[in-house]
This record gives sequence, C-alpha cells and structure tokens, in this order.
Amino acid sequence: MRVFSPTDVHQVFFNYRGEELRYNFISHLVDAFENHEIKFFVDIYEERGKDFKNLFVRIEESRIALAIFSPRYAESRWCMDELVKMKNLVDQGKLQVIPIFYKVKAQDVRGQEGEFGDNFGKLAKASSGDQIMKWKEALESISDKMGLSLRDKSSEADFIKKIVKEVQKVIAAIEIEDEDNHFVLNHLMLGPRHEPDAMEIFKRLEKIKETPSDHQACSLHHSPNPKF
Repeated sequence: MRVFSPTDVHQVFFNYRGEELRYNFISHLVDAFENHEIKFFVDIYEERGKDFKNLFVRIEESRIALAIFSPRYAESRWCMDELVKMKNLVDQGKLQVIPIFYKVKAQDVRGQEGEFGDNFGKLAKASSGDQIMKWKEALESISDKMGLSLRDKSSEADFIKKIVKEVQKVIAAIEIEDEDNHFVLNHLMLGPRHEPDAMEIFKRLEKIKETPSDHQACSLHHSPNPKF
C-alpha cells in the first residue's frame, strides 16, 4: 500500500466513520485510488501521537473531499467537526465535496432522521447548542449536494468504480481551471506582446470542450426529495 507523504498535494480527503468502515469499504476504496494513481489522504496515514486537529490541515491541503455518510457517521464528534471544516472551505470556494451515502438515505442525513438521526441525537445530548447548530448546518449543506448512493444489496465493487470515475472527472475539471487561471495570469503579467498564437488557443478550447462542466462532473444522484 502506498503512503503519500505530507509534502504531496493531497487531492482527495476521506471523511468517514473509522470504526464502521476503515477495514472494509475504505480499504477497498484506497486500493482503487492507488490503482488509478489518484492522490488522496486518509487518516490511517497520519502519524501516531499527533493532535487530531492536524487532520484539519490535511483538509486545507486538499482540493476535493469525500464525505462518506454511513449509519454510524453522526456518532463521531471528529467526523462532524471535519464536516464543519469542509463546509467552511466549500463556502470560501477552496474545496469541492462529493457526498457518498453508504447504506443511508440522503434525506436521513439532511434531516437527521432514522438510525443516522438516532446516533446524531446521542452525540448532541453531550454537546453545546452552538456546536450542534454548526453540525446541522454542515449536514444539511453537504448532503444537499449531488452525491452517490449505495443501496442495500448493491455491489460495492461497482459503487467504488463509480466513485473513482466521478473523482477523476472533478480532478480533470480542477486541473483545467487551474491551467486557465495560470494562462490568464501570465497574459496579464507579460502584456500584449506575448499574445498566444491561434494554435495554442484552439488546443485550449478543445480541451475545455472535452471536459465535463462542474454540473456534469458530478452527474450523480440528487433530487429535492431523494429516494435512496
């Protein structure tokens, strides 16, 4: 298993309930990401003895995050605090989050209902009102985005393939956006004497046409009243 060092650009951060998913679904997802050479960070790579808040730094280093909601997700204070951090970065335009609904309904996450809601209620009883409000806002905001859902009795192998495919699309869109921003910056700094030639402009336009838009890059399951 390859371990990416902190000096790498962690493109994808995994936010998930460790006790529930670390040694099954997450281990398979890690293998798939490694096989497709997708850069990522997962907390099993964090050095022992470090403050858990160091994970917040890893989130800031990432461009994409997977919020992997599962039935026991909301019983973890760290999962919830990471989610709040992720929401704040999304609001600042610094992070893109793809919600993954692992054997839980999006509507249960959004409204803290069902088994998911029961676990959230247990955590809330031991927490302050201000913190609970931040958690609820993060759950509602992130779960309302387009996401992928794994139903009971569905193939996890096929589900992981879908996740990999969608992440690759988002990465491609981010890379083109970064290239375009760099292209514009160089043009502004160098001035009109360094105008790009016609062939360079044509290649850039073709590349943009071949890459899905932000909406297409996350062409996942989402509706105002989802039936996951």
